[in-house]
Amino acid sequence: MRLDEGEQITKTPPHSHSRERFVATHLEQISDESKTALTLSESHSPPRDDYFAIVARATNDAVRDWNVKSGALSWPQGFDSLLGYDGSLTECDIGFWQKNVHPGDCARIAPSIRDALVGTSDHWSGEYRFRRADGTYINVLERSLILRAADGTPERLIGSLMDVTARKQLQDQLCRSQKMEAFGQLAGGVAHDFNNFLTTILGYGDLLLHERQIKGTLADHVTEIRAAAARASALTQQLLAFSRRQPLEPVIVEVNSIITNLERSLLRLIGENISVVCHLHHEKEGAHIKADPSQITQIILNLAVNARDAMPTGGQLTLETAIVDLTKETESPFQCGDFVPGEYVLINISDTGIGMNDEAKVHLFEPFFTTKADRERSGLGLATSYGIVHQSGGHLRVESEQGKGTTVQIYLPRVPAPPPPSYKRPTGKKPRGGTETILVLEDDISVRHISVRMLRDLGYEVIEAANGSDARRLLSENGGRRVDLLLTDLVMPQVSGRRFADSLRAAHPNIKVLFISGYLEESLQPGDRCEPEMFFLPKPFDSEQLAVKVREALDT
Repeated sequence: MRLDEGEQITKTPPHSHSRERFVATHLEQISDESKTALTLSESHSPPRDDYFAIVARATNDAVRDWNVKSGALSWPQGFDSLLGYDGSLTECDIGFWQKNVHPGDCARIAPSIRDALVGTSDHWSGEYRFRRADGTYINVLERSLILRAADGTPERLIGSLMDVTARKQLQDQLCRSQKMEAFGQLAGGVAHDFNNFLTTILGYGDLLLHERQIKGTLADHVTEIRAAAARASALTQQLLAFSRRQPLEPVIVEVNSIITNLERSLLRLIGENISVVCHLHHEKEGAHIKADPSQITQIILNLAVNARDAMPTGGQLTLETAIVDLTKETESPFQCGDFVPGEYVLINISDTGIGMNDEAKVHLFEPFFTTKADRERSGLGLATSYGIVHQSGGHLRVESEQGKGTTVQIYLPRVPAPPPPSYKRPTGKKPRGGTETILVLEDDISVRHISVRMLRDLGYEVIEAANGSDARRLLSENGGRRVDLLLTDLVMPQVSGRRFADSLRAAHPNIKVLFISGYLEESLQPGDRCEPEMFFLPKPFDSEQLAVKVREALDT
């Protein structure tokens, strides 16, 4: 390489991966000195050593120079600025490098370098974790040049170590996000189909229990079948929560009230050898969130059970609530780095248990991953919590260290306190049926048949259709008889339940609509979704739930 007289070095190395090529190119150019000396202008160009330092500094990387024969190792650049070590200790041996490579990477990197040295290649590259002076590990990408003797024997290995920690974290985050999205799509589809099956099981179970001939042992068997269906329903709700497609019922609630109501349940769950300590906020206005209270309660109970299992010999479980203000200038406390600025209500659950290793933390929110040997554990607890919190507009953060316990932080957006509720005198009425006409639009034959059966048992006139075309034909053949209520699934072939309802109400504005579905919102196009003021009944449902919701829609 030759610099003409008067020429200045003004080109800065490209950013990102081009920088790696820049470093390797200059290292190779510098190594040519051992074969053919670099020709530099004496008057305007810096000496070789200065030039080498300029190139290294321009990349903001560390450079290591390893004498393969003697084992001596020097760090011409970045030993203090990138790695944090004392700059006066740049002369050491290869043992220093080997000792600070992460144990999980050493078994992979060492043979790779050895193979490159005994081969004929003049280059080696690898990515690994290296320990800084403060004990933390950073991910580095090393691009090295191997200088060989005339007979091919390796003499020196000069490598540039680039800090790629941020890039590695982004790659890992993207992989986890893609993996969880795939799991979510699978979970949502499976749970939706199961909800149809469970609606059928619950409905026919109720019909059997109301038959006069079903008594004694046979009635007990049907009751057990129905109870199993109810437990299966709870599992599908967990799957839907993980997939973030669960139809939550958010209300405005004060966070301290949730913790207070849980006190007795927590004490029964965790046992006598674990103490519970609560540090709740003292805000006069309260700390309100908009979420499904039952789901937030379930999250806290799941985390309490995890904490209990992490403290087999006893310990302390601490629950805290607080208000935190996150602005655009605030450094993001979340790994994803993405949050909406504003006030958040923080629920902090920490234990003094055994903590988690790095491997467990990597798979923390993956469904069906569990470190527990108990076969009854589904591995859905944290995955479910992740889905519920994000669906509620919040974030979930976990910090854990082996031997020092685990802390789970739940951030939920703070909302204004609701107005005081108006008093309503209780009516004391039980769910009842009626004589109105209901059009049932449902493509799943089992759900349609049991819904029709339950509605007719309540006294209603029922018209049933499997799709929009059948429904229009039946309405035209109905002889002008009034239809009072449309009961339709949101997800339908040909045309969605929402679109069919809109077209029907355009022609008959007085028709009431009740939507049913196994999941909601994110799985549907925006125009097909159920709006907040519309009536909705999630699957699976039983006869009593159907009776109450139908009557509510008709009477409004």
